[in-house]
Amino acid sequence: IFNSCLDESTDEVIFREQVNVGVAVDTSRGLVVPVINDVATQSVKGIARELSRLSIKARDAKLKPTDIKGGSITLSNLGGLAAEGVFPIINWPEVAIIGVGAAEWRPYYPNEDTHNPELRLMMPLCLAFDHRVINGADGARFLQTFSELCNDPFLMMLS
Repeated sequence: IFNSCLDESTDEVIFREQVNVGVAVDTSRGLVVPVINDVATQSVKGIARELSRLSIKARDAKLKPTDIKGGSITLSNLGGLAAEGVFPIINWPEVAIIGVGAAEWRPYYPNEDTHNPELRLMMPLCLAFDHRVINGADGARFLQTFSELCNDPFLMMLS
């Protein structure tokens, strides 16, 4: 359901064949969202190369209309700007966006043991989604899975 869009003229949900992820890029002319196409078939290295290529094109104002269309979901990482809380707005016609804030070391209390905290690197995540297409429970499950993948990136390489 996160790989879909809503056609408002027909009130139909359109499921996309490829998973295309928009990535917000800060440029001197403002924020732009180039799209990495077909991420499900690419390696992590391939995705990183494509992200670098599109980011350079965005900053050099050389993106073409095809570079910014067809996204299913956007990833907006403001952690590098030290943003603690991120509350992103959906990049229509996509149905969802994930906002990533700055990671920081914080005490964690396993098993509610307030005497022996562990330091853990915590990164705030915020998922905004179109409730006309996605229900809250599915949103919560998606965010939980995304969080688990961020916590253990090796899991992403297994699929």
